[in-house]
Amino acid sequence: MTLEALLAYAHILAILTMVVFLASEAALCRVQWLNAAVVERLAKIDAIYGMAAVSVLLTGIARTWWGIKGTAWYWTNPLLHIKVTLFVVIGLLSIKPTLMFLRWRRELRATGSLPDEAQVRLARRLVMVQAHIVPLIPLAAVFMARGFGK
Repeated sequence: MTLEALLAYAHILAILTMVVFLASEAALCRVQWLNAAVVERLAKIDAIYGMAAVSVLLTGIARTWWGIKGTAWYWTNPLLHIKVTLFVVIGLLSIKPTLMFLRWRRELRATGSLPDEAQVRLARRLVMVQAHIVPLIPLAAVFMARGFGK
């Protein structure tokens, strides 16, 4: 029982960390707020967001392997597959903004220039799409925890 509680805690903590840093990206990635300090900060925030996402994945896998319900219960539930698919979609959507933030920082350090408005708007749009998909994952989770999908 203690292991189950600790696994759930680690997973929830990773999820909350991921959401906080995704929200931070969404808040900072605005044309009207972008300056040199924000470009530097976006790259750092995105790195933490990525680490948190990896932690979400690893703690989720740990719960399926070492949790009370076990792999047979989790991996045969279609809601888990929905959660994982949504998580992968978010991961794929995060690649372009990550590359953009790194490029912006590199260009800022090399030339002192900031990204143009169109780049900032595209990055923000991709971050916001991720932010709107994230809440669907715990929706599937609460239904899964209550036996739906079995």
